[in-house]
Amino acid sequence: MATTQTPAKGVVEPNSDDTEFVFFSGKGGVGKSTVSCATATWLADNDYETLLVTTDPAPNLSDIFKQDIGHEVTEIDDIDNLSAIEIDPDTAAEEYRQETIEPMRQLLDDEQLETVEEQLNSPCVEEIAAFDNFVDFMDSPEYDVVVFDTAPTGHTIRLMELPSDWNAELEKGGSTCIGPAASMEDKKAQYERAIDTLQDDKQTTFAFVGKPEDSSLDEIERSASDLGELGIDSQLLVVNGYLPESVCEDPFFEGKREDEQAVIERAKTQFDADATATYPLQPGEIAGLNLLADVGGVIYDGEEATVEVGSATDVDTDQSVDVEALADPTSVAEQLTPGDDTRYLFFTGKGGVGKSTVAATSATKLAEAGYETLVVTTDPAAHLEDIFGEPVGHEPTSVSQVNLDAARIDQEEALEEYREQVLTHVQEMYEDKEDTEIDVEAAIANVEEELESPCAEEMAALEKFVSYFQEDGYDIVVFDTAPTGHTLRLLELPSDWKGFMDLGSLTKGAAPAKGDQYDEVIETMQDPERSSFAFVMYPEFTPMMEAYRAAEDLKDQVGIETAFVVANYLLPEEYGDNAFFANRRAQQEKYLGEIKDRFETPMMLAPLRRDEPVGLDELRAFGDEVTGISDLAKKQEVTMS
Repeated sequence: MATTQTPAKGVVEPNSDDTEFVFFSGKGGVGKSTVSCATATWLADNDYETLLVTTDPAPNLSDIFKQDIGHEVTEIDDIDNLSAIEIDPDTAAEEYRQETIEPMRQLLDDEQLETVEEQLNSPCVEEIAAFDNFVDFMDSPEYDVVVFDTAPTGHTIRLMELPSDWNAELEKGGSTCIGPAASMEDKKAQYERAIDTLQDDKQTTFAFVGKPEDSSLDEIERSASDLGELGIDSQLLVVNGYLPESVCEDPFFEGKREDEQAVIERAKTQFDADATATYPLQPGEIAGLNLLADVGGVIYDGEEATVEVGSATDVDTDQSVDVEALADPTSVAEQLTPGDDTRYLFFTGKGGVGKSTVAATSATKLAEAGYETLVVTTDPAAHLEDIFGEPVGHEPTSVSQVNLDAARIDQEEALEEYREQVLTHVQEMYEDKEDTEIDVEAAIANVEEELESPCAEEMAALEKFVSYFQEDGYDIVVFDTAPTGHTLRLLELPSDWKGFMDLGSLTKGAAPAKGDQYDEVIETMQDPERSSFAFVMYPEFTPMMEAYRAAEDLKDQVGIETAFVVANYLLPEEYGDNAFFANRRAQQEKYLGEIKDRFETPMMLAPLRRDEPVGLDELRAFGDEVTGISDLAKKQEVTMS
């Protein structure tokens, strides 16, 4: 059982002369930036010299404070003691690459430099660059508190801990998945000191922000467990955005509120944090000092929240958006259905946007339409089992719907298979070597350590993912949780490292023609006649911007275009007949228009439901409502007759 006696203020206020660090973690769209800004404002108002830092690729600190901030430390208007900075992740990554490669220019020839430059295009380098910026601000004695909006994940921190023996790695002239080991030596002591600070709960507070949903809390518990294994405790949980009782005037929203309150109770009794706090959903987006003061007062001073419902509508919309006209079910259905070859469907998006439900719904409708369909998830929460109400295993198994199989990639099992494959390859690679300068045991030990890297987990999942492109007998393969541009770029890393060790190159060499197989998979995903990538989001600023950035990354880095988008959790017109929900609908309409303008693709619109669809009957009914597959089938029948 969690104990929640400590007030939230007790875990964020400095308790010594040393600088206090407060890290906020959470998925896009849960209100992490709002809570971070409110915390920083509250600390500044309580006379603590405070710096607010974000590495969010879609920062909205400027919107929240209503002033330009940007990539330099900026004083916040009308708040004494508060400064902020929005670190640009692309700029940070490029600065890190240049810092890394500059000392090597006098030591390496052009060919070797090119190899290092290629390696520094690894997606893991972006995480290192972000951490580099964390480290810089963790050495800021002029502040009493540094608040980070967007904490380093367990994934990132594990990268920092590799390799454990830096000097041995240097002597071998090797490299890690984050660049040549020689480039990391200068940072070693600084990184180790930063990790020690993160593990010191007297100087560092780790806080999670989530929505009042079981799936959101499940994800937070997994992340907290991952951090716990690294010696980092979670001290604060903020459940943000619950429905205020006063606006829930009909059975639909009364039921939603009951579900949310049950999640809040679960968070207070089951989540292992020193303190929990809650804040209600507001009729519009939180911006401006008054609302930030309200958030801080509720979380840290125990005040009652102010929910100013106002009159419909307070949302500034340049023009009215016809929501129904945005939907294009026929075009979406055409992206879902196959031609002469197997079609691969990829549903991607941040946690909590409903992509598993949308993927399972689409798969069920496609199977019902007569297509042999396989749906695969790499989601560690195994959400497909809950949705279908049937067991889903590591290998494809039939569910009760005709033509429909399902599978869940077990990440631990996939990682074990991958480790065995890579180590076998390395042993075979060295067994015939006559070069007495090579310490084979040390080389294998180096690879074994690399296999503890989180990159190995991505490569293992990718290996299993690639294997489904060889599955025979399916018209359609639906992937719930698509590989990101970050992950796919691991496949594109050069296979010839000219002496540098790298997981991607080892995998490519681990079986005959493996590189060709990867190239074929990438080409299939790039072919709009064979594959469709769909981003699932809900119509708010952060989920939209995170999806847009990921889509641009896929296009720029891997050459994959977005086929369509899914706007989920749209407020139904028939419920919530008051000014509060009118404002929320107007806000959604505003962002639906922005989503259409940004993505310029067909759009699937999915309404908020009292409960998520569970079981095949509910999935079919939901599919009739959102996918357009039944309508397309009818049109085809009419055309053929």
